[in-house]
Amino acid sequence: MQLEIRPDPAEVGRARRWARSRLAGSGITADEPLAETLILLVSELVTNAVVHTGRPAVLRLCLPGPAAEECPSATVRVEVTDRSSRAPVPRCADDDATGGRGLALVDCLADRWGWSPEGAGKSIWCELDRCSQPRQSAALACGGGLSAYGDLAFEAV
Repeated sequence: MQLEIRPDPAEVGRARRWARSRLAGSGITADEPLAETLILLVSELVTNAVVHTGRPAVLRLCLPGPAAEECPSATVRVEVTDRSSRAPVPRCADDDATGGRGLALVDCLADRWGWSPEGAGKSIWCELDRCSQPRQSAALACGGGLSAYGDLAFEAV
């Protein structure tokens, strides 16, 4: 499944709504912790693409089918491909900054994540294992306020 994303901040909300609408068909209910984590990851990756590239992007979701509810290896994958070849780079975000923590959140919440060049641009992806232990909230998982990173946060550019 994929969604074309225009370089407009309003697209982030549209991407969240689109992702939520796809969850039920995969057997992931809206009240599962996985659902909220997935929506947060979609939001962060799409925001990075829209804000930092100013170019169109593509959001892809790979969701397990309804029968995968009992499958311990079911993995959910979120991938955003954009047309900027600039790699994700570390960025310092102080306590008052309103941005710059997106990839730190992805790192805390996803079971795996990474990026690779794709054509003239890049693809940033993350995966969640459906049947892994429930994750804590972002603040708790990252030591409260993402302190596991000290003053360092990440953004995709």
